[in-house]
Amino acid sequence: MVKNFFKVALRNMLKQKFFSFLNILGLSLGIASSLFVVIYLVDELSYDRFHSDIERIYRINLRGSLNGQEIKTSASSPPIAPAMVREIPEIEAFLRLQPRRDVAVKNETESYLESDGVFMADSNFFDFFDFELLEGDPASVLNEPNTIVITDEMAKKYFGNEPAVGKQLQLFNDATNYEVTGVAKPAPSNSHIHYDILITTVGVDRFESDSWFNNGYKSYVKAVQPLDIAETNSKLRDLTIKYAGPQLEQFMGATFEQFESAGNAYGYSVFPLADLHLESVNDDEIEAGGDIKYIYLFGVIGIFIILIACINFMNLSTAKSAGRAKEVGLRKTLGSERSQLTIQFLFESLFFATISGILAVILVYLLLPSFNSFAGKELPTELLFSPEMISTALGITLIVGLLAGSYPAFYLTSFSPSEVLKGQVRAGAKSGKLRGALVVAQFTISIVLIICTTIVYQQLQFTQDKKLGFSKDHSLVVLNTNRLQNDRQVFKKKLSQQSSIIGTSYTNNVFPGVNNTTVFRQVGSDVDHIVGNYYGDHDHVSTLDYELVDGRGFSRDFATDTLAALVNEATVAEMGWENPIGEKLTFLGNDEPRVLTVIGVLKDFHFESLHLDIRPLVIQLTENANRLIVRFNEDIEPKEAVELVKADWESLASGEIFQYQFLDDNFDALYRSEQKLGEIFYLFTGIAIFIACLGLLGLSAFVAEQRTKEIGIRKALGANVLSISTLLSKEFARYVIIAIFLAILPAYYIMNDWLSGFAYRVGISPWIFIASGFLALVIALLTVSFQAIKAARIDPVDSLKYE
Repeated sequence: MVKNFFKVALRNMLKQKFFSFLNILGLSLGIASSLFVVIYLVDELSYDRFHSDIERIYRINLRGSLNGQEIKTSASSPPIAPAMVREIPEIEAFLRLQPRRDVAVKNETESYLESDGVFMADSNFFDFFDFELLEGDPASVLNEPNTIVITDEMAKKYFGNEPAVGKQLQLFNDATNYEVTGVAKPAPSNSHIHYDILITTVGVDRFESDSWFNNGYKSYVKAVQPLDIAETNSKLRDLTIKYAGPQLEQFMGATFEQFESAGNAYGYSVFPLADLHLESVNDDEIEAGGDIKYIYLFGVIGIFIILIACINFMNLSTAKSAGRAKEVGLRKTLGSERSQLTIQFLFESLFFATISGILAVILVYLLLPSFNSFAGKELPTELLFSPEMISTALGITLIVGLLAGSYPAFYLTSFSPSEVLKGQVRAGAKSGKLRGALVVAQFTISIVLIICTTIVYQQLQFTQDKKLGFSKDHSLVVLNTNRLQNDRQVFKKKLSQQSSIIGTSYTNNVFPGVNNTTVFRQVGSDVDHIVGNYYGDHDHVSTLDYELVDGRGFSRDFATDTLAALVNEATVAEMGWENPIGEKLTFLGNDEPRVLTVIGVLKDFHFESLHLDIRPLVIQLTENANRLIVRFNEDIEPKEAVELVKADWESLASGEIFQYQFLDDNFDALYRSEQKLGEIFYLFTGIAIFIACLGLLGLSAFVAEQRTKEIGIRKALGANVLSISTLLSKEFARYVIIAIFLAILPAYYIMNDWLSGFAYRVGISPWIFIASGFLALVIALLTVSFQAIKAARIDPVDSLKYE
């Protein structure tokens, strides 16, 4: 019987080559797209899962507020994790990390600058986590002061093919030698930590600090068993009151109870490592994470694409059902049971789905390297042959086959032989009500995706094009100017004399973000304010082209500017000043408080992500920072600017590595993950629309075929090609117009929720819905018109001979 089912399925596929091609192409693309979505989601959901103890590992977060300003960070203080191990029985181990940026590394002959991938780490790093150590003892590799572990890639970079263990490296531009005691395998791609160099914390004084307000570290704890998070956070609160309370009273002159009764808050909480990649809401993670919303969104897109492909199959199968009415009638007359016929048609559907599934797997295998490059992933092709992916592919193929073939199978076999002979099956097939509903469903999904894609594109363009309030374009940052030693000012002067350079400024901070957020207090007030703070030199305002709305910038004519401050408008609003120039601020960020005088107010500018509101900022004066911002003329190409700056660098620091970055690249990096997700979204939306158009192409061909005689008669009576094309197209246009109205509400809800994550965002204009609907209508009509014009151009004589 199976052999007979196979023969019939193959015969029907070859008999209707065009429709079979459309079905297989649509299903193949649908299954392949869904497999890509599944692969992407599996990778996103697998982050950090290679740690055997992941269900018992937690990261400590800090949450609080001060005078209405929220504190939300993944950082914590040095003593918090050790205190948890000492005083909370459920906690058995801790680990602290401190990321280090722009670290100078020197071997015997060459110098390097590592922008990231360098961490200070407690000695139990390889016991706490399941990262692989290739050389060295995990229990002791970081036990001694001035020891480091490097990856095998770094070992080859610094030492070539020579053994790395036992070799010496100099770090941080000092004369201290660090011994390489171990070589590690790089962290897996699905880790939230990617290290190149691990430096021991043993002998580093700041890791022994007892300050509960020095929050610059990433702290992890491991529990004996999975924690009751609410109960643990309650115990953490008790610890904070016990240890941070006295320090708070000394620092602010108020007890912890008084601090909280004034509406403030300060406390730590544990966050599961398993949820870190997708559900963390902090902006200071070690690496940019994913977003659980996107997981849901891509999952829905995958389902949508499969549904569209299935609808195509159902539509075309139902449309062609009239052509097989006699076959059904004859089979029933000759004694075939309805169940046998149902199995026959389901078998045919599964036959199509199996061919499509095989083609889909081949497509995914061939295109996976391109998808990796496109999506910024490192997914191996071997992943396709894992038991999980094989079962997923088989499951999708089976579901698609049964879903796509269910209606044709049950619809065709429901009629009695007498109904077939009376033409009721043919009449039902021609009525097209179900097909119309399915076309509406297809295009509702497609239009929702078009609207969402348009809004995502607009928002991402908005983040790229929005004026930030300072000149980030054509601005180069030289990172390691401390290597110039006493020639830093000479370097700046040489650059300033170049006609193509507009301005230069030393600073300790590179946007986006600020490297210090601390407490300021108005002189004479006991109210504390959380304010961002960094340093810039006398030329800082002019170099970055800040807009002064009141007062002046730093000036060499005023020796008192060493205790001056520039503030932004957000600071003025926070402090409640009406006349800010001359106001006094106490800076509590040093060991000894400093009183600063406000000399200028800068118009608010975006120094952080557009996801965040502009917050208060203070800029203080320095001439001894390690980063030099160089803004060059728009007429010079970035490559030329680099060569120009590099030439002056090498004239003063020959042999020292020249390290630089562009400010606009830094800001682009803020949204890189979202841009990648946007590009994937555009791709899958395009595929969904293409599959929907394949269905329309097949349906329009079927409708034209069914109305061949009618077309011939109309042409014989004088109808032209345009009128006949319009006649054949208007039914599909009606379906698309209905779909436009059905798509508006779900698209608006989805995009309004997504845009809520941006403090600065585009509006959802009604024109977006109108334009998206019009685009869908044009695509549909162009698809249908191809078959309509083709049918309208047939000679009436040939049309009247049809059937």
